[in-house]
Amino acid sequence: MSPSSSTSESGAARVNAPSGRGLGVLRRYGHLLPLTDATPLITLGEGDTPLVRSVRLEAEAGCAALYFKLESCNPSGSFKDRGMVVAVAKAVERGEDAVLCASTGNTSASAAAYAAHCGLRAFVIVPHGAIAAGKLAQTVAHGARIIAVEGNFDDALRLAREITQKHPIALVNSINPERIAGQKTAAFEIVDTLGDAPDELCLPVGNAGNITAYWGGFREYFQREQSSKKPRVWGFQAAGAAPLVEGRPVAEPQTVASAIRIGNPASWQGAIAARDESGGDIRAVTDDEILAAYRRLAQEEGIFCEPASAAGVAGLLKLGRHGVDLAGKTVVCIITGTGLKDPERAMAEFASEAEPVAADLAAVERAMKLP
Repeated sequence: MSPSSSTSESGAARVNAPSGRGLGVLRRYGHLLPLTDATPLITLGEGDTPLVRSVRLEAEAGCAALYFKLESCNPSGSFKDRGMVVAVAKAVERGEDAVLCASTGNTSASAAAYAAHCGLRAFVIVPHGAIAAGKLAQTVAHGARIIAVEGNFDDALRLAREITQKHPIALVNSINPERIAGQKTAAFEIVDTLGDAPDELCLPVGNAGNITAYWGGFREYFQREQSSKKPRVWGFQAAGAAPLVEGRPVAEPQTVASAIRIGNPASWQGAIAARDESGGDIRAVTDDEILAAYRRLAQEEGIFCEPASAAGVAGLLKLGRHGVDLAGKTVVCIITGTGLKDPERAMAEFASEAEPVAADLAAVERAMKLP
């Protein structure tokens, strides 16, 4: 049976060892996930994402090596697929026929995709008018029922909790521990690719499930003696949506980085544990710093990500400016989602005015400013 046609296949005992690349998260790392013999080994090809070395920003960051983990290469275009495949597989195992999530966009697209793959109904609660068009388009295309509420993400998540407590529907937000279990596989992949854990890990922080999962994954691999060290973890929130930095919830979070526009992270304690246990920190970056990194990733590294993904890179560059010594260190920045998630922002940042020219060689040469 091919890796992509596994909906009816089950059995944790048949999961491949970590060397089995390209088989999906459940097969490659199933021995480290909460699977049973009854768990269907579904996959859309999630995981096994590239770890790409920087060509220009590495020197500015002042580190020995800088890598970008391109979670944007997952099937729905974001890191959410790693945890979603586990959460949806477990929902199928339990006999549930519907999933629900609150979302700023990426979770909804991922949940809708995996629900469609497994023949489940999908419901999504989103804050009205606060979702990037690319993410909303994906969710609609996969057939999810979208409920837009007049409130923010925190309101949406509260309602999602209440509904799943009242009705037999699986909640697939990152408060579901199966989601966190799946997302930790990205940390496993980094170690498997580099041969050891990096010295530093930088990533955006919104609802804080990802920073919690990465730290859990690195800690687990270290305990299993599959790495010789654990990284220092640096999380970065948008300055207008930085509850973990301020130490209190933000009632009306504001940032251009919609994926991390969250005022009261569900995995608050997990993020604080990752910060404190790793010796790292959670800091704020401004929208201007995020967009500057967003542009530089696209134009200097060839990496097109959504604005929230650039927060980790913006934070890394800010660390150097603020005197954090990264000399001799190996650093990994997590690129959480593709730039195609937010086409309006890309057009606003990159589009230039293009006047039409005559369809002849001389006119095109003049437009190209060729001699």
